[in-house]
Amino acid sequence: MDVHQATISVAVRDSRGNLVMEAIVETKAEAIFQFIRGLRGSLSVTFEEGTWAAWLHDLLQPHVTRVVVCDPRKNALLKVGNKNDRIDARKLSELLYLNKLSSVYHPARIPSDSPKVRQRSRPRVTCCSGIAMQL
Repeated sequence: MDVHQATISVAVRDSRGNLVMEAIVETKAEAIFQFIRGLRGSLSVTFEEGTWAAWLHDLLQPHVTRVVVCDPRKNALLKVGNKNDRIDARKLSELLYLNKLSSVYHPARIPSDSPKVRQRSRPRVTCCSGIAMQL
């Protein structure tokens, strides 16, 4: 997925690496949960470190098998070729499938579930973020 303030672009791959679904989901907890509930199997999720990363990590971790928050500077594949939200989500899902992502540390759950509270408590990060899921 490619995460932005209003929407998230999602790319889902099966256990053989085939792209099986693409979607645009609203960046709200209930919309994300509704999408996740529609998927079957063991879910691995990845997205790039950015403004929404801590909130999204805490939101998804109890509902999926694995969450990988990755460093956008180490994802060389994302810098090659055309770039848009859908393409970024596809590339992240491919890297997740190939196990080629470097994870960045995310501490235990922060008490607030509000991304706005978290944004105020740390410097604003301006980077493109992405999420991909693997069934």
